[in-house]
Amino acid sequence: MAFSIENPESNASIPTGENAGQYRSALIVLTSLFFMWGFITALNDILIPYLKSLFSLSYLQAMAVNFCFFSAYAIVSYPAGKFVKKVGFHKGIVAGLSIAAFGCLLFVPAAHFKVYALFLAALFVLASGITLLQVSANPFVTILGEPEKAAMRLNLTQAFNSLGTTVAPIFGGVLILSYLSSADNSDAGSAVQLPYLLLAATFFVLTLLFWKVIKLPQINTEEPNTESQSGASAWQHKHLVLGAIGIFVYVGAEVSVGSFLINFLGESHIAGITEHQAAKYVSIFWGGAMVGRFVGAALMTKIAANKLLVLNSFCVFALLLVTILAEGQLAMWAILSVGFFNSIMFPTIFSLALNRLGLATSQGSGILCLAIVGGAFIPLLQGAAADIYNVQFAFIVPLVCYLYIGFYGFTGYKYKLNKA
Repeated sequence: MAFSIENPESNASIPTGENAGQYRSALIVLTSLFFMWGFITALNDILIPYLKSLFSLSYLQAMAVNFCFFSAYAIVSYPAGKFVKKVGFHKGIVAGLSIAAFGCLLFVPAAHFKVYALFLAALFVLASGITLLQVSANPFVTILGEPEKAAMRLNLTQAFNSLGTTVAPIFGGVLILSYLSSADNSDAGSAVQLPYLLLAATFFVLTLLFWKVIKLPQINTEEPNTESQSGASAWQHKHLVLGAIGIFVYVGAEVSVGSFLINFLGESHIAGITEHQAAKYVSIFWGGAMVGRFVGAALMTKIAANKLLVLNSFCVFALLLVTILAEGQLAMWAILSVGFFNSIMFPTIFSLALNRLGLATSQGSGILCLAIVGGAFIPLLQGAAADIYNVQFAFIVPLVCYLYIGFYGFTGYKYKLNKA
């Protein structure tokens, strides 16, 4: 599905004059959505050890949290695109916020009845709302202001996404994981009710704002015929296909590492700390990614993107090797440092994969977004490895993923068109 900006001479898509203040307000609210996306995703890192302890799950069973959350990207994205095309982006945002709020509310009966399947269902509904929000809201960021500052606005919103991933573990550690070590099992079962009720209220307020207060510009959603106009399907571009695999393994590896952090830090030969204490270190992991994003952006003015991707993947490979082989503080800080080097990988792989696609760019972008489903499958592999061997050795799974990312930055990114 392609998004294009209406001609500013024919409508009010680009804010000018007295409308500028109104659209600045819209951008602020849209930016809050990016914060919420990051927050919800990182909160899963808290939810996984909580549910594992509450239901005495194996690591493989606990990774079903990621499977249900990220499978929504694969299942919901296409129908969400069709829905938004029919009703418009503004109503799509309202619908996405409403579904996300409903998903948060479902955590209340799930906690009351203590049924793991209900938690997973609530997560899928929540992720479905987030997916619809992303399909609806992303295009507006590029047009809410002067066209020459579109890249700056996108970077700003992404920074708030990283801020959400940094804050969420602290929030979850205080309101959720503290119950595991200080309360009986009955209280622990209801620990998620308050935080997810607060999230539901936040989504509900945002729904009202977009429904009644915020006015958004119109966006033309005409779809070009990619294959007939470019002469090639995106699938014929080898670097795009290899890039999709790169997105698949990167998202999967990042989610896997984040999901196992708390349990890994709780190992007696690593840090031996409680889940509540470990949650603070998860914030350091995601905070490193936020800082790394700014450092990486500066370095890209001097270093080619593919070379920086290779350098970062090598650093993560080395850090994971230390994580697997070492103990104590060395292993702990090695795994926490992975977040810093993760920072530039997703947008770099994404941009390299879309290079020189021409009118096939829209189709290629859809393929890459679908590859985010790697966050559903790679953690399952690491969970199985943790059950068969141990938590520390299980980091071999993301280590292999980063090897592939290094390959992509070294040679896989190079443009090559496979003739049909």
